[in-house]
Amino acid sequence: MQIEGVDYIERFSPVAKSVTVRLFLALATAFQWPLHQVDINNAFLHGYLDEEIFMTTPEGYFVPPGHAFTQAFLSGHDDCLFFKALPFGFIGLLVYVDDVLLMAPSLDLISQVKVYLDGLFSIKDLGCARYFLGLQIARSAAGTSITKSKYIHDIIRDCGLQSAKLVATPLPSGIKLHSASSAPLADPERYRRLVGRLLYLCFTRPDISHSVQQLSQFIQTPCQSHWRAVLHLVHYLSSCPNLGLFFPSSNSLQLQAFCDADWGACLDSRCSLTGFAIFLGPALISWKTKKQSTVSRSSAEAEYRSMAATSCELQWIAYLLKDFGVSVTLPKPFHCDNQVAIHIMANPVFHERTKHLDIDYHGRAKLLQLSFSGLLGKLGLFAVAPSPTYWGEGSVGNSRMEDVNIASKAGIG
Repeated sequence: MQIEGVDYIERFSPVAKSVTVRLFLALATAFQWPLHQVDINNAFLHGYLDEEIFMTTPEGYFVPPGHAFTQAFLSGHDDCLFFKALPFGFIGLLVYVDDVLLMAPSLDLISQVKVYLDGLFSIKDLGCARYFLGLQIARSAAGTSITKSKYIHDIIRDCGLQSAKLVATPLPSGIKLHSASSAPLADPERYRRLVGRLLYLCFTRPDISHSVQQLSQFIQTPCQSHWRAVLHLVHYLSSCPNLGLFFPSSNSLQLQAFCDADWGACLDSRCSLTGFAIFLGPALISWKTKKQSTVSRSSAEAEYRSMAATSCELQWIAYLLKDFGVSVTLPKPFHCDNQVAIHIMANPVFHERTKHLDIDYHGRAKLLQLSFSGLLGKLGLFAVAPSPTYWGEGSVGNSRMEDVNIASKAGIG
């Protein structure tokens, strides 16, 4: 909501949440419905507006009767998700600025919507969705894969790391970053730009979520050690640029969640980290690594806060599924590895317990290197075999056999 005197002169574009986009793709695959994409021509005005803007809903935003779509914000779930109920299903629209995804039970219904929208806006019909928001979408009878291989290759090329040394983990084992870990970086802008690109890459790469969260804390005043760490992450991406998510056609459409916490992980504030992953059947649709807003005095408290954050995300996704007409089975499986936090959930009485553990990282450093590849399969990541000539002569995609090695170790591919 815009506030007078604060942001009336700001102009906002409709942007769907990343979780909603992944859920949209996963459900279109599970329903085995056509998935098409259109682009709105002339979505932006030419030039800048200096005069006062009259804030009213543009014509066509609420589609008039004939193709009456119900906007999902009526239930507070996602302002960019639209539905039209049918006797045998629904038509769904997902809007991201001027790009629109369409799914429906038949191609005829999608064609009718395209004709109707073209009469309102003038659209560009892009056919079956293959490249949306930088996502490379490939569908088959087995399911839908989404990757960002081209985006990763662009990052590697811009960093000049086409022949980089390959590493097995996103960050060096045992590293602990903090605000004054080394001398300030002479050119902080390049660090900010690179971390920003990596944040967008997290759309399809849950394996780098924790690393990017750690690096993004130092955007304001990055140090040389932070720059070395972000380059290490690019080295890791160079070793597995073709990993992506897979949404299978066979899907139970039942939710399950996994959560964890890293107690006192931030060396500057001693706040803990929340981490969770939420699956729809075998498809990973939501994940997050985020620093908790308050300091937890025990690992159980940190885990409990992590469970609370995961519960909120799980409930929101359940509401979205109901909008899609998918029934959510209760109870939803919820996995946490902290027994004290689980007991607190089962019996919410006051527990004055604190655990102080001196964790020896040295003994587990090599174990982390060996076990990380095995975790990729559990995240639903798989490796796509690129065409030998797809990325062009001399690109990193033509000489990276490590993708196959990592995928084989993880039991995926």
